[in-house]
Amino acid sequence: MKKLLALLLALVMVFALAACGGEGETTTTEPPADDTTAPDDVEGEGTGFIGISMPTQSLERWNRDGAFLQEQFEAAGYEAKLVFSDNEVDQQVSDIQNLIAQGVDLLVISAIDGAALNTVMDEAGEAGIPVIAYDRLIMNDNVKYYVSFDNYYVGTLQGEFLVEALDLENTTADAPKYIEFTAGDPADNNAPFFFNGAMDVLKPYLESGVLVCRSEQTEFNVVATEQWNTDTALDRAQNILSSYYSGGEHLDAWLCSNDSTALGVTKAIESDYAGGNTVIITGMDGDEANLKNVVDGLQAMDVYKAVANEADATLSLAIAILEGTTVDQAFIDAAGWEFEASLDTTSYETSEGNAATSILLVPEVVTKDNIQEVLVDPGYYTVGDDGYLVAVG
Repeated sequence: MKKLLALLLALVMVFALAACGGEGETTTTEPPADDTTAPDDVEGEGTGFIGISMPTQSLERWNRDGAFLQEQFEAAGYEAKLVFSDNEVDQQVSDIQNLIAQGVDLLVISAIDGAALNTVMDEAGEAGIPVIAYDRLIMNDNVKYYVSFDNYYVGTLQGEFLVEALDLENTTADAPKYIEFTAGDPADNNAPFFFNGAMDVLKPYLESGVLVCRSEQTEFNVVATEQWNTDTALDRAQNILSSYYSGGEHLDAWLCSNDSTALGVTKAIESDYAGGNTVIITGMDGDEANLKNVVDGLQAMDVYKAVANEADATLSLAIAILEGTTVDQAFIDAAGWEFEASLDTTSYETSEGNAATSILLVPEVVTKDNIQEVLVDPGYYTVGDDGYLVAVG
């Protein structure tokens, strides 16, 4: 009876949405190739309906994440519906409600705003639908599982790279290095982890005067970039350069938490920086445009999070949840993944005192020198005729 009611409700909502012009972005993108094949022990065996909600198609990484997830679940025998929400919270709420009405057995959600899905997460809880927060934590206790990379470590890698690239250990306060900062979306729970991971490495050098931020903009809420938007990052970077570097003042580095913001900062450096030297710029995600900049020497490094591996871990977790398997260290040990991941049951709280069971993968630093080894040899990217990288899938 419950399934019949859910089906009838879904039909009613489908007709209503059709009359109103659709339900936002939905994709039937062809799945990515080779490296995302489901594990042999689960391929074609799954039964159930998986709803996948991604933030937007306007950023390259979410297209890759969504396609990898959908392919993994379908290869394992599940029905999977993938929707994108155009970076509109209300649209994502509506999309998830539609998936609930259509009778999904499990939801995989990458939230636009991790604190704005309370009502619909309560609805999922009332319907008995388990939720996996994918890459971005959702602040609701009905979300008991979280799959991501070690986001604090992403920032740590960026900070450590800058310490070495700027030779801060051998720098003195009378001849300091100069840096500026651009962080991510304040609505994204991951953004402070990225930023704090880097700042915890760099803070001692800032306090000693070895590293100087001319703008003095070093707090997350000041340097954050709404929706990780490239143009927003570009505008702010241009303002900083015109205010503090217009006379040719020296700038050595710009910490950017991800690739879309790094792209904006790079454009600003190219058009508005008068210092003459190459500015060391960090990034994260492995977007093709940014990897091109890495090859060309415009961006010094990227932190790569293998989407195929994140999707693989999500599939294994989903199967365990649906089969009633306890998700503990024994589950991690038996997973048989060809990548490193850890279990964390304390760090990522959905409310005070309530932590999601988290599976955290390990990111890697990419530079011009190791692109072949880290990205091409494992099959994540190929090299095009122009010498630049193209994502597989």
